[in-house]
Amino acid sequence: MQFLNMFFFDIYPYIAGAVFLIGSWLRYDYGQYTWRAASSQMLDRKGMNLASNLFHIGILGIFVGHFFGMLTPHWMYEAWLPIEVKQKMAMFAGGASGVLCLIGGVLLLKRRLFSHACVQPLPERIS
Repeated sequence: MQFLNMFFFDIYPYIAGAVFLIGSWLRYDYGQYTWRAASSQMLDRKGMNLASNLFHIGILGIFVGHFFGMLTPHWMYEAWLPIEVKQKMAMFAGGASGVLCLIGGVLLLKRRLFSHACVQPLPERIS
């Protein structure tokens, strides 16, 4: 069990980061003009405002929560905010931000996969 814990939380994040960076670098070098966002915002805005706002508010909440939660020393808040209260606030605010991000992400993914303005025929996707 100790090996799995060490692998998944100590080693695997570095493997995933290296694969991401090296893969992005190789894709940029060898397929530079195949990168495209394929944005369809101009063609179909239905559902875009709600999904995009939910996703971005959730991501910002997660970022701010991690920033303050990990970079704020205990001595700065322990006089007026007990640790248990801070942990409960982090759980509720983080949970709400995560749910907002998840709902917005699912709505954006649904729009991307099933909207006629977003979906391209298969031969155009391959090229």
